[in-house]
Amino acid sequence: MKKLKSLLVAGLLPLLSLALPGAASAATDDLAAIQKAGVIRIGTEGTYAPFSFHETSDNKLVGFDVDIGRAIAKQLGVKAEFVEGKWDGLIAGLNVNRYDAVINNVGITPEREAKYTFSKPYVSSEAVLIVRSDNTSIHSFDDLKGKTSANTISSNFGQLAQRHGAKVVPVQGFNDAIALLTSGRVDATVNDNLSFLDFKKHQPKAKVKVVASDSSGDFGRSGVLLRKDQPALKAAVDKAISTIIANGTYKKISDRYFGEDLSSKIH
Repeated sequence: MKKLKSLLVAGLLPLLSLALPGAASAATDDLAAIQKAGVIRIGTEGTYAPFSFHETSDNKLVGFDVDIGRAIAKQLGVKAEFVEGKWDGLIAGLNVNRYDAVINNVGITPEREAKYTFSKPYVSSEAVLIVRSDNTSIHSFDDLKGKTSANTISSNFGQLAQRHGAKVVPVQGFNDAIALLTSGRVDATVNDNLSFLDFKKHQPKAKVKVVASDSSGDFGRSGVLLRKDQPALKAAVDKAISTIIANGTYKKISDRYFGEDLSSKIH
């Protein structure tokens, strides 16, 4: 009987150890894994200027989010490795360990916070309603009812358009949306204001205009997206963001893509 009890206890010990908080967190400590590998894998679109896109001259991956990702990696003492993917499956890539984080101007929302962990915000913006310059029928988001809007379907911007009654025409990114708009194939696009400002900076004569904006919580703040229950990695990324803002790295990156320091606008 004593031998049987000993065997039962021995068999239960591994199961009990898995139930202990320390054991569970140790098995899924993303920060420790990143530090051991010397690399943080970052998911991004690569088609979303000025946040993540390819230079036309040499096809190099660049952008505000790309540079922020590299700056954060430097503070963590590791290298940044970017893994590109389409927006509609980008966040889900965290679930299957395709990467350790997503840096792609991902808006901080309650729905996402229920499934994932966000860093502190590293940029703030707003959603804008963009139409052709000669459009006289759309003046507000409510005017989207019955109209077509070019958007990535699962994005906050696409959802905003749908909530106001628009029929969303699926696209892969901002450039595709603008192309459909200027060619007259859609009535509008709801998109990020920073992307629009960057577009107008490079194409000032483009016949498009902003007629409305939304700076609510769904669109106002973006953070680095991490897997759920990663307190050590979140703390390290939060510290890295604070450091690059304090040491001037953030300002240099922001000036490069937007011509101003956006750190003062983070809320």
